[in-house]
Amino acid sequence: MPSNPSYRSALITGASSGIGRALALWFARRGTNVWAAARRRDALNALVEEARSAGGRVQPLALDVTDTPETVRVIRSLDEECGGLDLVVANAGISVATDGRRLEWSDVERILEVNVLGAAATLSAALPAMVSRGRGHLVGISSLAAFRGMPRFSAYSGSKAFLSVFLEGLRVDLRKVGLKVTAIHAGYVKSELTAGGREDRMPFLLETDDAAGRIGRAILRGDRVCSFPWQLRTLAQVVKGLPDGLFDRLARGEK
Repeated sequence: MPSNPSYRSALITGASSGIGRALALWFARRGTNVWAAARRRDALNALVEEARSAGGRVQPLALDVTDTPETVRVIRSLDEECGGLDLVVANAGISVATDGRRLEWSDVERILEVNVLGAAATLSAALPAMVSRGRGHLVGISSLAAFRGMPRFSAYSGSKAFLSVFLEGLRVDLRKVGLKVTAIHAGYVKSELTAGGREDRMPFLLETDDAAGRIGRAILRGDRVCSFPWQLRTLAQVVKGLPDGLFDRLARGEK
């Protein structure tokens, strides 16, 4: 595999499974020294061994992004110890149904803690040192669900909308200081988030490695935004432009 001289070191959160795990392997196989962060140490150890067998290097990092003070401390310490992180990917995320008719605050709170506060803490922790060095790349794994408030998943959609807009603002702020910012809007990807769901309700469901490859290539290109697959991206863009009344009727299944 070709090396990535511009990405000598990377931190990827939520790396014990799904997109995060596949993306950690994708970069490790291409010569990047990857710190894989997650809560489940056993899963991280298995990832380390798989990367090693493929000739890559992954180092496990036990981290719970919902503990935001600790997340900031750990990432800043790691950045100093490794001589500066070149790439930070805020991937950790959860999805729980939050039907407004049966809404539980505990479910909403969990989503916000991981998808909003955890992601923002991850990116914010790495930012000051990157600005000082005048180099670095911040990436957030958002979703096509960020384009509109999806029925039964209002909290998830809202959390990903925050991340997309947060990244957009950072991109504008950092344009002239040598940093790159990329927002990933993914469609349905096979992972723990989609496991157990009906595939007929997840159109254009992608294999995890396919999604990781698309994301990895977008990062190497320095894309500002990467939305996939194109079929769902096009549909999401159309839905985003619908008048509210029409969107509401369609989302409720009314003609």
